[in-house]
Amino acid sequence: MVSLLPFAFCLLTFFSMIVMKFGGTSVESASAIERVAGIVRSRLERRPVVVVSAMGKTTNKLLAIARTAVEGHRKEAIQQIHELRDFHSHQARQVVSLAERAELDLLLDEHFQELTELVKGLSVLGEATPRSIDAISSYGERLSSHIVTRALRHFSIDAVHVDSRHVVVTDGRFTQAAPQYGLTYPKLKAGLLPLLEQGKVVVMGGFIGSTEEGVTTTLGRGGSDFSASIIGAGIGAEEIQIWTDVDGMLTCDPAILPGGRRVKVISFPEAAELAYFGAKVLHPSTLLPAMDRNIPVFILNSRDAGCEGTKILPQAPATSNLAKSIACKKNITVVDISSTRMLMAHGFLHKIFEIFDRYETPVDMVTTSEVSVSLTIDKTDRLEDITRELSRFAEVRHENRQAIICVVGDNIRYTPGVAGRIFKAVEHINVRMISQGASLRNVSFVIQESDLKPAVQALHTAFFSQLDPEIFA
Repeated sequence: MVSLLPFAFCLLTFFSMIVMKFGGTSVESASAIERVAGIVRSRLERRPVVVVSAMGKTTNKLLAIARTAVEGHRKEAIQQIHELRDFHSHQARQVVSLAERAELDLLLDEHFQELTELVKGLSVLGEATPRSIDAISSYGERLSSHIVTRALRHFSIDAVHVDSRHVVVTDGRFTQAAPQYGLTYPKLKAGLLPLLEQGKVVVMGGFIGSTEEGVTTTLGRGGSDFSASIIGAGIGAEEIQIWTDVDGMLTCDPAILPGGRRVKVISFPEAAELAYFGAKVLHPSTLLPAMDRNIPVFILNSRDAGCEGTKILPQAPATSNLAKSIACKKNITVVDISSTRMLMAHGFLHKIFEIFDRYETPVDMVTTSEVSVSLTIDKTDRLEDITRELSRFAEVRHENRQAIICVVGDNIRYTPGVAGRIFKAVEHINVRMISQGASLRNVSFVIQESDLKPAVQALHTAFFSQLDPEIFA
């Protein structure tokens, strides 16, 4: 007998769908969740899938509870669990109907009892494995997704909860798991499309998935954005909306330099460069599934739903501005590796990067000569081990409290003299390393962290004094 299931799925995808991801600040309280309900209601005809982060700083609190338990302070850790339960209960009861409160209390009891048992286990063992950290940190999204589902129902929206762990399959790299797209996409279609066809709003937790064996994993901090993109690509969404607490991508990081202008439209490659080099509004991996399926991504403000935000497209419109934004990465360490013994020697770079790979330490920037290599890292927990191994064949020095500045724009690759303009603007600041990305869309350099604000200010004046109104707001 021939299966009609693939044909049925083709029929189901004739209607449009969107994915709406709401970050921690967008669901941090009862009033924030009520705003989310209003935003979702205004888009019901587009058949939304709602993806939520943990409420407020819940993930940080869960990780702090785990640390407290590992340090042997069991009673204190359990008290922190009670406080976290009280927070969720207090906020949820304001946006959940009376009819569902008994079920909500049962749900909270079940989840926090599981969490308490896990934390007791940590206090006995005195250590936390990556697998146990994923199990504990997953509770934020598991709780928030259940609460938001019930809140949407309270506001007369036909919402249904889907556990992300049942449809997002990852590898076993706990705390930094990678999605297995070939397994995930069919599960997403089978699990979500029939519900969407019935007119239901699907609510899911971001950040979490599971291995093929059903063990809970997480996609890394900020991974809810990534989840939204995976889900959007898996179901063939018309667009992916990332709802946060800012108006969109800006020409500079407001934490470094207030007064940046909103970027109305930007290309996938530009946005990816900015995310990787420190633009906090997007998780660096977010765009990969969306880019693969050419699905537009919107950055929107849940506190100002009328703002049009930033639209990220496969290709942005032409503009007269050379740059789109200035990204920054603080807390950078520069590692200098040199060895005259390696002059003209084969395999010098291979030996270096094999060590960084073995200790799972990503490298951001690299500059080289025949006998030396300088590179930057932002993860230093294995630096002592890395230095010990490198010292077997080279001299190693490292310098902390550095920062990367990255000037990004499609026009950089087509315009001569851009580097000259950049370094003319920061001529009063000592530049430690210089690199141009392989995409030719960015010029990056390293300076002392203490020089970051004046450098960004000088660059912003040089590149954003006059703005194309089609591109910037």
